[in-house]
Parts: sequence; structure tokens; C-alpha cells
Amino acid sequence: MFTLSCSGGWVPGSYAEKIRAAAALGWKAIEPLSWFGEDLTAASAASDETGCYISGIIVQSADKAVMELMKWTHGIVYEDAKDAFVQAMKETVQAAQAIKCTTIVVTTGNERNDVSREIQHANAVAALKAALPVIKDTGVQLVLEPLNVLVNHKGYYLTSTEEGARIVKEVGSPQVRLLYDIYHQQITEGNLIDTIQKYISVIGHFHVGDVPGRKEPGTGEINYKNVFSAIAETGYSGYVVFECGRTEPVEIVTQKMFALAGLESLR
Repeated sequence: MFTLSCSGGWVPGSYAEKIRAAAALGWKAIEPLSWFGEDLTAASAASDETGCYISGIIVQSADKAVMELMKWTHGIVYEDAKDAFVQAMKETVQAAQAIKCTTIVVTTGNERNDVSREIQHANAVAALKAALPVIKDTGVQLVLEPLNVLVNHKGYYLTSTEEGARIVKEVGSPQVRLLYDIYHQQITEGNLIDTIQKYISVIGHFHVGDVPGRKEPGTGEINYKNVFSAIAETGYSGYVVFECGRTEPVEIVTQKMFALAGLESLR
């Protein structure tokens, strides 16, 4: 069975405070994503104390020049971002290991208009391959995320599950997989359950949110009861993360999400 992870935005505070708050609500994991500037030692202690862990973080660096090459308007679709990506990955892997996090989220950056999509695709593959020595034997996986461009991320390069899966397969490592964000892919392509079943072998992480509005499941058009059942039936045992807002107090939303996923409690 998969493990549900609380949205990092559903509770306030530092990493350590978020971990303790999520644990008190019954969650086994929480995903704030951004790690730079956090007290990772305190976060690790909070996880060890509560049994609630960070399910995923994003690629970041303390070097401003590196982050300039990694921003949305640049990213790994550019050839000159490869070395910056590797440097940021070294720092992010160290952060992940410090808090016992096993998943690092990777984005491509926005689509370029000066070269073909084939070149941009190849650049993304090359950057991910260049990071393989950094993650080897670490127990950490990279998950590449397609996003929607119709509502939230206009101009972003990677939108389709099919191309994301091709990039993952071309990289050719079990430590590089796909992040399937149900909210984004409902907007982009729909056909959620069939797509999940087709690509489950390359999916390493799920994000969830309802459409429209990107609030908790049950507030929009997606039949999440069926979607959660379909994910469970594939045998997927990783994280399913509530990467969305909420419309009710966190205590109420938490219990509704446990019930929707077929769980009375997570602890």
C-alpha cells in the first residue's frame, strides 16, 4: 500500500515544527519541498522522534550563480545548466540524506524558442545522466515532473506523461523516475487511471490535488476514490502527496483524506 504525505502548506512552521504537527494529526510523511535554510538536524530529530518523515524535496543550491541557471526561465533544457544541475544535486542529496528523505523532485525549466524540442529533450536526458554518479548508492531517487501550461506554468517544457516517461527510459537508471501529478495531468491530458496503469513502471512519486482550484480531493471533478483504488491495485508502495491547498481546517481535511484513500488512520 502507498503512504500518504501531508501538504507542507497545511501546517505552519519550520521543518521540525511541520513534522511534529503532521505526526500529531496521524500522518507518516509531509512534503514542504524547499529545504534551503532549514535546520536539517532539528528536522531529522523530529522525524526520529515522531516517525513522520519528509517525503520529497526539490533541487536547490547555496550558490546563487547555480540557482540562476536552474530557474524556470533556464533549467536543464539548456546545455550550460548541466554542471549547475550536478552541483545543485550534490547539495540536495546531502540535504536529503541528513533528513532521511529518499525523493528529489526535478523540473525541466521553460521551453526554449531558439532550438528544437529534440535538442531540449536531449539536454534534459544529458543533465539527468550527469547526476547519476551523485545519486549512486545513496538510496535517493530523482523524480521528473511534467506540469500543466494551461493554468499554472505557462511556457514550461515538459507537459506530457509520454515524453516524461521517454526521458526517464533514456536515462536508464532505476533511480530516475517520473513524478505523476494528478492535478496537472487532469488538466493536460485527462485519462488518469489508464495513464497511471500504463506508466506505473516508471512512476516513482505521486502528487494530488483536485480540478479546478487545486484544493484537496473531493472539491472538484476528479473521482479520487477510484483513482486511489487504481493506484493501490498496481501495487505501488511509494508516496502519494497532497500537493494542494485545502478548504477546511487541517484536522477535518486529514480525516477526510484518510477515509477517501480507504484508511481510518495512518498510524
